[in-house]
Amino acid sequence: MKLDVSTHKLFGYRSTLRTAKRLTEEAVRIVDRSVSGRMPDVKVVLTGERNLAEVTTAAEWETAGCTDKRVQARALRDAKRYARDVAGRFIPLADGGVLVVINVDQHPNEAVFAITLVHELVHAMQTSRKGVRDRLVAGLRHDLGVERLSRRQSRELDRLFEADEKEAYGAEYLAGRLVPAAAA
Repeated sequence: MKLDVSTHKLFGYRSTLRTAKRLTEEAVRIVDRSVSGRMPDVKVVLTGERNLAEVTTAAEWETAGCTDKRVQARALRDAKRYARDVAGRFIPLADGGVLVVINVDQHPNEAVFAITLVHELVHAMQTSRKGVRDRLVAGLRHDLGVERLSRRQSRELDRLFEADEKEAYGAEYLAGRLVPAAAA
């Protein structure tokens, strides 16, 4: 398992990057022990809300194999519209790893950052389970219009996605082991 923490178009955040590296290494260890599955290669990217959409959509296009420029432009517009409200996202990568993108503008302190980081790392662990990565890629392909799913399959994906979210929210208590202030 490789771990890479970096920034994207984020200047003057060197101390934030150091803190993120330290917390990420500890969080990976804690989540790996506490959640079922195997931790894949994780690349954590810290960025602001202006660049969040560009990083996430580029990874989604690569994973889904989307080459249609109109679809890419529409996906980028939609992602920019919702970027302000997003604290973090995870995207399965084509090489088998996971990209975790974190919006630093949403995290005023270490405790909030730790909660978001643990939540997204739980999603990363879920991708190692049988059929989950294929399901996520199929959902991405459906959302981008590359390969449509039937209504039944789409509802099933939504139901499984909700179950995964419920598990990730349930594991956020692990952030208290990283930063004691996150337990409150």
